[in-house]
Amino acid sequence: MNSVKIDLHKSLKKFFGFDSFRGLQEPVIKCLLRGENTFVIMPTGGGKSLCYQLPALIQEGTAIVVSPLIALMKNQVDSLRSLSTDKGIAHVLNSSLNRGEIAQVKEDIEKGITKLLYVAPESLIKEEYVTFLKKQKISFLAIDEAHCISEWGHDFRPEYRNLRSTIAQIADVPIIGLTATATPKVELDILKNLRMPEANRFKASFNRPNLFYDVRPKTKDVNKDIIRFVKKYEGKSGIIYCLSRKKVGEIAQVLQVNGISALPYHAGLDGKTRAKHQDMFLMEDVDVIVATIAFGMGIDKPDVRFVIHHDIPKSLESYYQETGRGGRDGGEGYCLAYYAYKDIEKLEKFLTGKPVSETEIGMALLQEVVAYAETSMSRRKFLLHYFGEEFDEINGLGADMDDNTRNPKTRVEAKDNVKKLLEAVRDTNQEFKSKEVINALIGKSTALLKSRKTNLKPFFGTGAAKDAPYWMALIRQVLVTPMLSKEIEQYGVLKITKEGLAFIENPVSFLMTEDHIYSIEEIGDIITNTKGFGSTDEQLMKMLKDLRKKVGKDKGVPPFVIFQDPSLEDMTLKYPITIAELSNIHGVGEGKAKKYGKDFIALIASYVTENDILRPDDIIVKSTGSNSSLKLSIIQNTDKKIPLEDIAKSKGLTMEELIDEMETIVYSGTKLNIDYFINTMVDEDSQEEIFEYFMEAESDKIDDALEEFDGDFDIEELRVMRIKFISEVGN
Repeated sequence: MNSVKIDLHKSLKKFFGFDSFRGLQEPVIKCLLRGENTFVIMPTGGGKSLCYQLPALIQEGTAIVVSPLIALMKNQVDSLRSLSTDKGIAHVLNSSLNRGEIAQVKEDIEKGITKLLYVAPESLIKEEYVTFLKKQKISFLAIDEAHCISEWGHDFRPEYRNLRSTIAQIADVPIIGLTATATPKVELDILKNLRMPEANRFKASFNRPNLFYDVRPKTKDVNKDIIRFVKKYEGKSGIIYCLSRKKVGEIAQVLQVNGISALPYHAGLDGKTRAKHQDMFLMEDVDVIVATIAFGMGIDKPDVRFVIHHDIPKSLESYYQETGRGGRDGGEGYCLAYYAYKDIEKLEKFLTGKPVSETEIGMALLQEVVAYAETSMSRRKFLLHYFGEEFDEINGLGADMDDNTRNPKTRVEAKDNVKKLLEAVRDTNQEFKSKEVINALIGKSTALLKSRKTNLKPFFGTGAAKDAPYWMALIRQVLVTPMLSKEIEQYGVLKITKEGLAFIENPVSFLMTEDHIYSIEEIGDIITNTKGFGSTDEQLMKMLKDLRKKVGKDKGVPPFVIFQDPSLEDMTLKYPITIAELSNIHGVGEGKAKKYGKDFIALIASYVTENDILRPDDIIVKSTGSNSSLKLSIIQNTDKKIPLEDIAKSKGLTMEELIDEMETIVYSGTKLNIDYFINTMVDEDSQEEIFEYFMEAESDKIDDALEEFDGDFDIEELRVMRIKFISEVGN
């Protein structure tokens, strides 16, 4: 197993430039390499694509990747081609290709050049492709956006339901299904359809701690609010979603006349215009894209800083996936949604005339959206619970990153009403959805309740002192406890649990958050509390970004395909001036360093010379992991000549612990210049004396130095001087 681990890590570094895997990536990849069927639920930005890209690159044959979006396929193929000198390493096979291009794809597959073949499900089922692929060496099949298989999925596609039979015709190979959004019901439906109930299942946390969730009322001034908000993010990338194509055009135009760089993107535009607008967004020629909710963008852009929903989407899966396009690089991602119930009514109208089962599913999904928009509880807790994950709203990562928890509303005791609610669910034989349970509580006779004689039960009308919205709010809040659940098979039917039955017997305090009445506040008041990336050398960072943009244009790929922001930031810390040094930058592998590095190291070398910069030669400290992050922060802060006491305080360290960290840095081969600190505590002559001692001493042990100077200097003075000595002489 160790040898597999070493090989995998070497491959990860070689192809992608990363020193370590994220989350569940490594166990997922190992399962696939063992030839086992695998199912992965990993949130947007969690690194799903690497789970099939790396195994495809290191195995014989071609991996088939089924994807629903041409835009997303193009994105991923561009990224993969940046890893190799051979363009044929990755191809798409879809309706956008002409005959000559299709012939080239087939030739590259036959020669064994192509490691990943991206296909739309409609293309995969074509007889000519099935016949061709049957004769090729196929390593495995990956189904991206696997929620499209399920009728309960938010983006169901009938052609996805037939994938299993098509796969069986082509080859007997392992299957990996991947999705960013799947409730427990959707997951079961996917596995059943793919006929792989035994598949290894991996479910990463749905929590994206860097995303801030904010829902605000939609008023007639919504356009003004959006403009005010976007102007706070001047020069940064953002996406605005609208319900209709008409609204997309209107919003894009409003932004443009207000001096904001924005373009529309929807299915009504011709293909060339859509592609052009998308590329301009990816290439950073335009800051904001305004798009329809119905049209999936498939944008794999890491530095989207805000996602605005002008209209609320049709399901929480859609909302989660769309907001998940923000902050994929771990930096700031502000998710702002405007909510008006009339938007829900529009979406309900879209469901009329559709088959009964589809209408029921659509209505149930919409009610979850209403619940999310109207709730006053932690939005993060609500979202995660919807996806079957519990969240600690006090200590969980990102616990205060939403409008409700940042500005908590009044909480009132609801113990007695919770008991009434649970009794009503129990005494109606757990057959009703929320609406009918509420009707029973407030004493509203409906045809369904009369048919079950519920209107004659003793609990009928016991909750009439409160209105229906109160009871709906209470149900939502009890649902995120273990006391109440919703039936998966009969979607939306309330079920009482053993914890709920125990509560009836022995009620305890239950503080209910009252649904608040919204008031319009200055948009973006909370933005100052969200975190973004910082850079050691802002001037160099700007120059590197400009160069990245130019190289991207020359190569015809988005700037982030060249180097992502964290890599550029690492360059501003380490100033690499050789290809070898560039290979040690976070997120830069050998292939990328050789392919794109020449211009970057030339720029950095010139910058270092012109600005007389003392370069931290051969930095070994990596920018991954919290410990490495601390070391880089120390390097950054000492470069800025920040007092060591202030650095220690800001990092929660004692002075002794900070000196320990600085010693680790210089002993690993990195220079630290702390002369500005030493000069305040040790005079010039004494510095020279200590320096000469270490130059001639047989050992650098502090105890030996203390003995030599016999009390002339204390431990702290000697330790910081030893750091200066190792840094200047040893490094």
